[in-house]
Amino acid sequence: MSFVLSVETDRWRTHLHSTAATIESVTGFPVVPVIKGNGYGLGQARLAREAESLAGTVVAVGTVFELEEVLTHSLSDVIVLEPFDPRNAASSSAWWDAGHRWDSKRIIRTISSMAGLESLLDGSGTVRVILEGRTSMHRFGFSETELLRALADPTVRDAISAGRIQVLGLALHLPLEQPANEPAGGGTPRLREVLRWNGIWQAELATTELPIDPTLWLSHLTDSEYSDIRRFAGEVLVRARVGTRLWLGDRTALTAQGCVLAVHPLPDGVHVGYRQRSGPNGGTLIVVGGGTTHGIGLSAPSPAASLRQRVVTVGTGALDAAGRALSPFTWDGKQRWFAETPHQHHSMIWLPRGVVVPQIGDVLPAEVRFTTSRFDAVLGLD
Repeated sequence: MSFVLSVETDRWRTHLHSTAATIESVTGFPVVPVIKGNGYGLGQARLAREAESLAGTVVAVGTVFELEEVLTHSLSDVIVLEPFDPRNAASSSAWWDAGHRWDSKRIIRTISSMAGLESLLDGSGTVRVILEGRTSMHRFGFSETELLRALADPTVRDAISAGRIQVLGLALHLPLEQPANEPAGGGTPRLREVLRWNGIWQAELATTELPIDPTLWLSHLTDSEYSDIRRFAGEVLVRARVGTRLWLGDRTALTAQGCVLAVHPLPDGVHVGYRQRSGPNGGTLIVVGGGTTHGIGLSAPSPAASLRQRVVTVGTGALDAAGRALSPFTWDGKQRWFAETPHQHHSMIWLPRGVVVPQIGDVLPAEVRFTTSRFDAVLGLD
């Protein structure tokens, strides 16, 4: 093994089921597990199998390209979160393939534009969709006016009435931070935004005879916000789509580890690696499994919202410019320095004089971002 994720299985599953139970208690409905990207480091197939033990019958993936992996390993219906749009040529081709390879009744499309909706009006059979409202995220979605105009369109109404399009509800993807431009009022800005959309949605459905499901499909709300939605909005049907909190909420159950592959005590002044840089006097060079292929050394831009975060970002950038960077690997209680930038499958780490030297086969824990990590093996869930 080289770069692996060790899972404390019982602890991880206890958190999984406890979180699912909590979400169901505050929303009134089972959680919708989100299984997207790299499967939060655990793998999409593995999470799809784990989701089968939960109460719900619906899961979500990020894009149409992730459908096959989850449909193969799950019996649940699958929502594709990225909006369907025929103008995206590659995705349209993947949608065509999915429609011919899988039972279309298991697949639910997110629709966020009139172009996406219109492209489905003349098809045969039934297409299941969730309409998406444009929230303060300002990423995808109908504006309030656009949504009402779409539902008033005669061809859309005919397709819904005839059952060619089955609308399963309204999706709202909320920001992680509270919306900055939400008008003042009771509750959190996110709560007020959801309640405003729900008011528009329910009022529209009350005036139409179309067979539209009133469910709200929501992301990134707290338990208290979900409770408040039910308190203020009465019998609203809410489905919570949850990923990070569900799969990575107990980080103590997950340990990334790189295996020590080589150990080289070196004399002073020796230059090493592709870039031939020297290390500390009397240092030991460690080669450990885990490189750029695994996500080591790759990072997303920092939000740097606070002054302290900005100072840290500037300091880190200065060290990088000087050719020095801390690795995510820890040994003898401290995070250790890269000897040079990571390679595809390995990293070279300096240990200073006086530190206990690991043996080949020992493992170094690594603090990584799981959503950008790819492990050679996941131990504990297979």
